[in-house]
Amino acid sequence: MKILHTADIHLGQIIYQNYERSDEHDYYFSQLEQWCREEQPDALIVSGDVFDIQQPSAATWKTFTDKFVHLHRTYPEMHIVIVAGNHDSASRIQSHNAIWELANVHLIGTPPPADFATLEGWEEHFVIKLPSGYIVALPYMTGERTSMIQTLLDYVAADNIEEKPVIMTGHLAVTGSDMTGHDLDIGNVRTQEIKSLGIGFDYLALGHIHKPQTIGHEGDCMEADVTYLAPVIRYAGSALHVSCDETYPHTVSVVELDRHRGNVHIRQLRINELRHFYILPSEQTSYARAEDALEGIRQFAEGKGRGYIRLQVESKTSLPSDFNQMVYSLIEPYHGELRYNPKILWTGIQENEAAEIVKPKFEVAEIQQMTDPLLFIEKTQHQYPELDMDEVREAFVEIEAEIKRMAEENKSSRKRATQN
Repeated sequence: MKILHTADIHLGQIIYQNYERSDEHDYYFSQLEQWCREEQPDALIVSGDVFDIQQPSAATWKTFTDKFVHLHRTYPEMHIVIVAGNHDSASRIQSHNAIWELANVHLIGTPPPADFATLEGWEEHFVIKLPSGYIVALPYMTGERTSMIQTLLDYVAADNIEEKPVIMTGHLAVTGSDMTGHDLDIGNVRTQEIKSLGIGFDYLALGHIHKPQTIGHEGDCMEADVTYLAPVIRYAGSALHVSCDETYPHTVSVVELDRHRGNVHIRQLRINELRHFYILPSEQTSYARAEDALEGIRQFAEGKGRGYIRLQVESKTSLPSDFNQMVYSLIEPYHGELRYNPKILWTGIQENEAAEIVKPKFEVAEIQQMTDPLLFIEKTQHQYPELDMDEVREAFVEIEAEIKRMAEENKSSRKRATQN
C-alpha cells in the first residue's frame, strides 16, 4: 500500500495581517500534482487544517474545489482522504462528504458521537477500505477518545483477515513531538499520550505540528529515505512555512507498507517554497540604528527581492514612531514580493524585561467593554506594539473550534435523547 501524506495546508491564510498566500499555495499544489502523477499512490491523505479559518471566503472554497478536482482528474484511481483540523469547520466539511465521494474524495469533518457504543454501523463512516489496505480517518477531536479509537481499530482487525496494511490519520499533538516553529507565547498546545491512540495501526498519519518528524526517531526523521518496523507515527509537516523559526525543510511523505505489522518505508519529497523567511541582518548581529535597518532592507531587496523579512534590533535602539510605515513604503515597489513582519526581534533584553515588554495590559474599564474580545483587541492593538495578532487569531480559532464541536456533540446527544 502506498500513500502520499501531507497536512496543514491552510488555504486562505493571510499572514502578518497583510499578505495573502494564494500564489504560494498554487506553487505547492503544482508540486503535489506532479508527485501524484509520478508516485501513483493508492491514496493522498491530508491530515487536517486544509483551511486557515472556519469560515473561508467563497474564493478560498473555489480554490479548494479547483485544486482537489484537478488532483482527481490527474490520477482518478487515487483516493483522497481529508480530515478536519482545528482550523476547519467540522460541520461544513462533513456536509460536502456525499458529493465528493463521487470523485473518490472522502471528507471527514465531525467525529463519532460520544454514545458511539449504542449505535450500529457507525464505524463505516470512519473506515475507508481500499483493495490494498485500510484507512481509519479521524478529524480533530477535543479530549482523548481512546475507547472509540480502539473500537475502530478492532473493527478493522476483525475484517482484515488478509493482513493488509492499516493506516490511521488524525489531527492532534502527541506528547514528545517537536513543536519548533510554533509560538507558544499565547498558550500551550495540548498534547496526548501515544498510548491513548490505540493499538492496531501500522502508520499513524498526523497533522497539527508543522515540523516533519517521526515520533521516537528524532535522529533520522528528516532522512530522505528510511524504513522502520510498524507501527510508525509521523507528522508530514505543514505545506508552507509560517515563520523564520521554521528553518527545517517542509516535505510531503511517501509511505509504502508491505503488510500489516510489516515494514514502513518513508521517503520525503522536499517542497520548494515560493518565498522564504529571513531574519535581517543575516549574521548573528542586530541593528543598532533605524537607518541601518532600512539600509539592510534596501540591500536585501536589491539582492533577493522576494521573501518574508523580520528585523533583529538592539533593545536600546530608538525607532521613530512611523518606522513600520517607512518600511512599508520602502518595499512597496516590489508589489508584494517582499513582505514584512512588523513584530521586531529585540536583542539584549533581560528575561524579566522581555516579559514586561510583551505583556499587554488591560484596564478594568477596557475589560468591561470587551463584548467581543478579538474585535476589541484588534481595535486597540496599537497600544500593544509587541502583540502578534496572527497568534491571537490562531488562539481564538482553536477556542472557537472546540466550543463549536462541543455544541455540535451536545446538540446531537439531545436529538437522539428526544428520539428515544
